[in-house]
Amino acid sequence: MSRFCNCIRLEKDMNHTAPQLDDATNAIDVSAMPASPGLVMHAAARYDLTVWLMTLGRERPFREKILQLARLQPGEIVLDVGCGTGTLAIAAKRCVGPAGAVYGIDASPEMLARAHNKARKAGSTVVFKQAAAQELPFPDAQFDAVLTTLMLHHLPRAAREQCAREMARVLKPGGRVLAVDFSAPAREQRGFLSHFHRHGHVNLDDIVGVLGGAGLSIVESGPAGFRDLQFAIAIAPGGA
Repeated sequence: MSRFCNCIRLEKDMNHTAPQLDDATNAIDVSAMPASPGLVMHAAARYDLTVWLMTLGRERPFREKILQLARLQPGEIVLDVGCGTGTLAIAAKRCVGPAGAVYGIDASPEMLARAHNKARKAGSTVVFKQAAAQELPFPDAQFDAVLTTLMLHHLPRAAREQCAREMARVLKPGGRVLAVDFSAPAREQRGFLSHFHRHGHVNLDDIVGVLGGAGLSIVESGPAGFRDLQFAIAIAPGGA
C-alpha cells in the first residue's frame, strides 16, 4: 500500500549508501550532497509559471510530447534528472503503471517540496531525492529510461559531461536516455513573454557529443516539435 510522508527526511548519515529501488513512497530524501557546479533554481512557483508561459498555457501537450519521445512502457523503471517540480515524473508514473517505478532528482529542496506536494495530491508514488545531476545516488544499471528536460543548459560543459556519464552508468544494458533542451532561438523574441522566455541554450551537437562521449549510441535527434526545443535519444550498450 502506498505510504505518504508529509515531512522532509534529513539523513543523519553523511555517507549514506545508495537506496534500493523498492521504495514505495513519494517522500523526499534530502541527503548531504556536494555543491552543484551549475545553476540551481529555488523559486518553485515561479518555475511552474515560467513553464506555463513558455508553453503558452499548453504544458500538458508539452509533457505529452516528451513522453511520446520517451516511449515509456508499463513496468519500466524511470529516472527524471533535474525533475523540477515533478510534473513530468508524475506523468511518467502513469505511463509505467503500478508495476513500474519513477524516481526524480533535483538539486533544489524547494523544487522537491513542491514536487512532493503535487505527487501527494495526485496519489502518485514517485520518489523524489535531492542530488546533483553529476553524482546520481543510485547503483549501476538500475533504470530502463533516464529523462532530462530543460536542465542541461544550466550546466557548464564539464558538468554536462559528468552528468552524461552518470546517466549512462545507471542505465540498464540497452536502456535509453532522452535529453530535451532549448536550442538557440532562430530570431530575437520581443514582447511581454520575451521577459519570461529568456533562458540559456545548448547546441544539439553538444548534447549528442556529451551523450556519445559517455559511451551511449545516438539513435534519434532533432527538433522536438515544440517551440525551439530539440531532443536526442541515446541507447546504452549491451541490449538484446
